Amino acid sequence: MDIQGLTGIVGSLTYVVLVLIALWGVFCVVMVWTRVAQKRFRDEQAQLEFLAQLEQPLMRGDFDSAVAICQDDPRAVPQLALLAIENRAAGLAKIRQLIVDRFQRDVMADLEYRVSWVNTMIKSAPMVGLLGTVLGMMGAFGKLAAAENVQPDQLASDISLALITTAGGLAIAIPLVISMASINVRIRKMEDLAISGLTRVLDSFRTGLEARSGRS
Repeated sequence: MDIQGLTGIVGSLTYVVLVLIALWGVFCVVMVWTRVAQKRFRDEQAQLEFLAQLEQPLMRGDFDSAVAICQDDPRAVPQLALLAIENRAAGLAKIRQLIVDRFQRDVMADLEYRVSWVNTMIKSAPMVGLLGTVLGMMGAFGKLAAAENVQPDQLASDISLALITTAGGLAIAIPLVISMASINVRIRKMEDLAISGLTRVLDSFRTGLEARSGRS
């Protein structure tokens, strides 16, 4: 197989790779967006309403009622509050560390893993597009070197490969960059809300433990 045939095959594979990169990047963006939506409150007001409801039984030491409030809520703050209640015998210091570790492992680490894939796709798409450009130019120059009189239409396929793959790589990377900027803002807001919410939960939880100790 000559160099022109090889560049044609690899050039065609470049289109396939670009499509796969686009699909995987979009999938990861959707997964991160969905995951953040599942773990955060819609806004600060929604979290404040939940905390107001949870704080009443917590401060009374009525942990059964607090468990009922948190149990079926998949968001991060209710689930971490439930974790604190279930491990209340461990002591406040250990509970605080347990909550921090679980939040970082189950929420933030999962998001960071998926975000890293999106960032990899953002970097890979222009590089694959550049590879297509190089292959297209190699094919064009190969035809120029192999024949004395080369018609422009004979170079069209190689030049189109060079231009389309470059444009395709950029067309994939640019929307992913914009999506990642929006996702990073949502993640930071979620993290800030979760930290402030968990601080209030732990304060109420400590009051509830003291109330239970006083009654006993």
